[in-house]
Amino acid sequence: MDSKTKILSDKLAKAHLGGGTHRIEKQHSKKKLTARERVDYLLDSSSFEEIGILVTHRTTDFNMDKELYYGDGVITGYGTINNRLVYVFAQDFTVFGGSLSETHAEKICKIMDLALKMGAPLIGLNDSGGARIQEGVRSLGGYADIFYKNVQSSGIIPQISAIMGPCAGGAVYSPAMTDFTMMVEHSSYMFVTGPNVVKTVTNEEVTSEELGGAHTHATKSGVAHITSTNDIECLDNIKTLLSYLPQNNTQTTDKIPFELQDEIRAELATIVPENANKPYDMHHVINGIIDDDSFFEIHKEYAQNIIVGFARLGGRSIGIIANQPLILAGVLDVNSSKKAARFTRFCDSFNIPLLVLVDVPGFLPGTDQEWNGIISNGAKLLYALSEATVPRVTVITRKAYGGAYDVMNSKHIGADMNFAWPSAEIAVMGAKGASEIIFRKEILEAKDPHAKLAEKETEYANAFANPYRAAQRGFIDEVILPQDTRRKLLKAFSMLEDKKVDLPKRKHGNIPL
Repeated sequence: MDSKTKILSDKLAKAHLGGGTHRIEKQHSKKKLTARERVDYLLDSSSFEEIGILVTHRTTDFNMDKELYYGDGVITGYGTINNRLVYVFAQDFTVFGGSLSETHAEKICKIMDLALKMGAPLIGLNDSGGARIQEGVRSLGGYADIFYKNVQSSGIIPQISAIMGPCAGGAVYSPAMTDFTMMVEHSSYMFVTGPNVVKTVTNEEVTSEELGGAHTHATKSGVAHITSTNDIECLDNIKTLLSYLPQNNTQTTDKIPFELQDEIRAELATIVPENANKPYDMHHVINGIIDDDSFFEIHKEYAQNIIVGFARLGGRSIGIIANQPLILAGVLDVNSSKKAARFTRFCDSFNIPLLVLVDVPGFLPGTDQEWNGIISNGAKLLYALSEATVPRVTVITRKAYGGAYDVMNSKHIGADMNFAWPSAEIAVMGAKGASEIIFRKEILEAKDPHAKLAEKETEYANAFANPYRAAQRGFIDEVILPQDTRRKLLKAFSMLEDKKVDLPKRKHGNIPL
């Protein structure tokens, strides 16, 4: 028995070494943790249970049978994060560069199946050179198996991808279909085709970092939802994100103990400037409403004219969508519409109530926007909010003009409660533009057209640039003082906590993708 025990012990020790001491040191020299170190840091102490530690590849071509490593380049298993069950896979770059083989894929698929059966989040730590070329179509088939399971799990369990090294070719599509993609600055990159292929095909000279680094995907493509400066920060961000999410689509996020106190926030009364054309930072409004230091922003560097993220209100997890007047006056454009639509659909999938803060002058005009599909992309946000059945509350802080008023969670598309501050302006367009159209003849015939325009602009503003016409119609449930906003929202979301919506039977709608 002792000899058999020693055989097992030796095999496990070999498995824990991955590709060997030299390759582990090389990983550390790049300021990267190994796959095992990442798993150990991510999960609660001593909670990880590994599955498939002794798996090896089955390839005999190209003398591959002479080079076998236990685990075959990926660590898979389950454990807990803050005592919550999660399933994890971590690709091991020290073994064949973390490349995906048939058995590597089978291990990932096995824990994906378990995560779905048990209704628990799935976390993928990606660090891979791509498909193992020695296996040809078998590795490609492995990717497709993973993609299919990503889709089957979508909207049922939270799926989080951390890119902690290379992720190229077919490997990028699994993270793209998960709910959140995180990247580590200067040590991770994602692209379908690398710099060498780009140069061959288009003659462009570009580095891996420029083509698909964390900053590129956080600012330009929007592929990365969150970026981190190193592996540890990335893993901490995963833990923080999970704290706002439920285990699956049948549950809600645990409520943190909260006692109602004096919820008046006087600072909210001074944020919106008297001058309607002067910008302000919507983050100040958000921070004045939510529980202290609870905002966790998503897509922070992408489409900054809209803000999305998670927060807590009265200990409850909520999703926030807010126009940002500080950037492009808070207009809706192609990228901001897609960003907010995706976030909306995630929150609705996982029973996270939505708070929408509105200060929007309309949709961004121009040929660039029209040619890039502002119509269909703006419709994505409209569709996503119209489809959402979670509790939905809107606060209009200032401008709500034109079609953007409708899109930003108006009463007409199913919002449950709609509040407005006295500074709110709800109209088809701004007073100046409206006056130039409505009073065009009077202005042209006036002795002093500029004075007449100013007069008519004031007249129109007094009549329409306020929340009271909408309130008279019932489109606004209540006009509230800014300092009362947090108190009103606490009560509104508490009232809506048990909201239920019976939907007609259908396979699925056809969102304008």
